Amino acid sequence: MALSCGGKCMKIFLVVVNSLFMLLGLGLLIPGILMLVDVDVINDEILPLLQQLSFGALNVGDLAKGLSVTLIIFGTFVLIVSMFGCCGAFCQQRLCLVVYAAFVLIFFLAKLVVVILWFVWNDKIQTWMKTELLSQLHNNYKNNDLTSHEISSAWNYMFMSLSCCGVNAVTGTTNDFDSSVWIASAGSKNIPTFCCTGVTASNYATYSDSACTDSVTANFYTKGCYDATYDLLSSYSTAFIAILVIILLVELVAFIGSIVIIKQGGEDGKSLSGAAKIV
Repeated sequence: MALSCGGKCMKIFLVVVNSLFMLLGLGLLIPGILMLVDVDVINDEILPLLQQLSFGALNVGDLAKGLSVTLIIFGTFVLIVSMFGCCGAFCQQRLCLVVYAAFVLIFFLAKLVVVILWFVWNDKIQTWMKTELLSQLHNNYKNNDLTSHEISSAWNYMFMSLSCCGVNAVTGTTNDFDSSVWIASAGSKNIPTFCCTGVTASNYATYSDSACTDSVTANFYTKGCYDATYDLLSSYSTAFIAILVIILLVELVAFIGSIVIIKQGGEDGKSLSGAAKIV
């Protein structure tokens, strides 16, 4: 049975849209690769702190390590499925279209769940994240160095990497460190050396600036690490959610289009039009 006018339009749509899907797949691959190679975002020094944070059965450190790989794998699958869609629509092959429709339906449902969960849990995750970070800072921040205590070192690397200090914004001598274990041995310091601008892993031991560490009046990071972390994650998540919503809409139409062509075309793996020709 020859394709109707609507079927022919769907055929053209599938060829075009799956070409775009390949580009959208790259939209997932590229951020994943960037996160994988960007050691300044999530490095081995900060991971010990992230691994202390858990949300139910999920460990934030493990998720951070696996997120980039997941994006790369997912982006690759999108590219492969797009090839099935292009081949099935262009050559009007029933088998390719059936496989394509099945994968598109699975991907559609999976992405729909992800988007819904993100919007439902977003506020809860923000509240949980700040609470967990404060708990870790108060109970496990003990040393103003990079060698003597793993969790303290992770915090100090975070201060330098994200240009932040504490969990909430630091505005003066009264801050999140007042309730930390470290404050008892801090002497005249009210914030760690690593909260000072210009401090690096190579000069922290000799760095001295009382205006920063003692009186907290100049040369310190005012941004809290919660806001810095949230801004970092948001810079990625906004792009991810936007891409997912676009893909959801396109997938829905693509699934309907593939079903239309299958219904109107031939049978049993034969070319749906009897010949692999373009409309």
